[in-house]
Amino acid sequence: MPSEGGEKPEVGQDQAPAASTKVDWIIKVLRLLAFLLTLDATLVMALNKQTKTFTVATIGTVPLRATLSAKFQHTPAFVFFVVANANAALHNLLMLAVGFAGSKLSFKGLAPLAVPVLDLVNVAIVSGGASAAVFMGQLGRNGNSHARWNKICDKFESFCDRGGAAMISSLVGVLLMIIICAISIIRLRNHYGYNKLALNSSVLP
Repeated sequence: MPSEGGEKPEVGQDQAPAASTKVDWIIKVLRLLAFLLTLDATLVMALNKQTKTFTVATIGTVPLRATLSAKFQHTPAFVFFVVANANAALHNLLMLAVGFAGSKLSFKGLAPLAVPVLDLVNVAIVSGGASAAVFMGQLGRNGNSHARWNKICDKFESFCDRGGAAMISSLVGVLLMIIICAISIIRLRNHYGYNKLALNSSVLP
């Protein structure tokens, strides 16, 4: 029902900006944590290397030794893991920059939908990289007796430990990005629902 003087009722105009600001800061904090975790996963795995010398045979009393190295480049799954997490770290860094510059930018039309869509794409990429890396890590730690694949983590302990830490960091980063996606989608739904309610109120007789 219109107020005196023909003024239209205001629908939560004071509460909406405050709630939006709070959600903005929650998303920024989560993005910062996701950025740090995926960056950590990238650097730890990319710099992961261990070299050891083994005795492979003995001729008389003379041992024959071979020096072997374990590197992430030797496993395509680990290479994909590094690329996926590096991409996610860069994405979150750019989104943080856009978030802090949001007051100076004007988002219209479908532009507000671009960020959640990009978040979902990065979640898919990083979760795929992390899943592939976890599979290879499990194989390296336990082997597969049926396929006669020997484990290597009993020989390259430090390499496997650092790789495991990188995988945990990546998986936590993925979880945070999923939470960011959920908040962003709910926020968009509430935003467009609020605008629709305000529009309907403005046209009431």
